[in-house]
Amino acid sequence: LPQAVEATWPDSMVQTCIVHLIRAANRWVNYQDRKAVSAALRAVYTAPSEEAARCALEEFAVSDLGLKYPQSVKVWRDAWE
Repeated sequence: LPQAVEATWPDSMVQTCIVHLIRAANRWVNYQDRKAVSAALRAVYTAPSEEAARCALEEFAVSDLGLKYPQSVKVWRDAWE
């Protein structure tokens, strides 16, 4: 869908809502780890600035959970591109 929007309206900006990012990130997470991953990612989406959010995401990426679920990290990184 984002590609279709950009093809139709080249100057538009497509933004995924936070809820969909959280759900997409948890899609790759084992059921037993979902609470922990969601709690860890909370620092990303409640950060006061984009820079702080990127730092929080990098901290998550090098944590045990981030290393266990790199696809969850990729979801957030892709959303920023």
